[in-house]
Amino acid sequence: MPFTHTERCLRALELLAENPVGLALAHATEALEMPKSGAHRLLADLMRMGYAAQDGAANYHLTPRLVSLALRHLGALGTVDAAQPVLDALAAQSGELVRLSVTDGTRQIWVAKAQGARSGLIYDPQMGDAAHLASMATGLAWLATLPHAQALALVAEQGLQPRDPGANAPKSLAEVEARLQQARAQGYATAIDASAPGMSAIAAPIRHPGSGAVLGTVSIGGPSIRLTPDRLAALAPALLDAARALCDRVAGSGYFTAIHP
Repeated sequence: MPFTHTERCLRALELLAENPVGLALAHATEALEMPKSGAHRLLADLMRMGYAAQDGAANYHLTPRLVSLALRHLGALGTVDAAQPVLDALAAQSGELVRLSVTDGTRQIWVAKAQGARSGLIYDPQMGDAAHLASMATGLAWLATLPHAQALALVAEQGLQPRDPGANAPKSLAEVEARLQQARAQGYATAIDASAPGMSAIAAPIRHPGSGAVLGTVSIGGPSIRLTPDRLAALAPALLDAARALCDRVAGSGYFTAIHP
């Protein structure tokens, strides 16, 4: 089925976001399934509107305009402002990175954070990324709330392996199933040296207080040398308390009331 012009424009923005070192015109042409001249015009339009720019090698990059637009949207909805005190408190208690994700169709997107680490190894990835479902605590915490078949279908669609897998990254759907069973039993998920070498995390779902639908997750992440299995277990009660606090805070924001009235 041919792409519409709107679909190609949005896909071009996604391609730029996925290629922070620069997107070559040839790559855009192939990915957008359109002639080189058409891809050039589309990217030129994005440049004219301030969403893209070219570097000295003629590769295309996103400008901060799209990020600014997204942040203004979140700010207007009040989601981050409502959640931030809870995230700050959990970060201070854990001494690690705390993040809030929201459910976006088939993905979990990080939209807010609080950094508790002040020295030593500091884990602080980019905001706006989507969680790798099979290997990250955030992904597993969400998948564990879904019907089993739906959860496995999402894993199969995204793939088992993250970009830079750790030694404990899942190698089969059976391994993912076992981790989901554990997450369901505990009420939270853990990931140790799975999504990336030397990194661990724990995450819990945030549910709408009325419908019970999962709005997102709250997680604690950091170096495995600090976040040992015993340390993750010790942090679980504080994490679950934060998830309960966030239920009432974020459910009232414009973003979530539009999805779960």
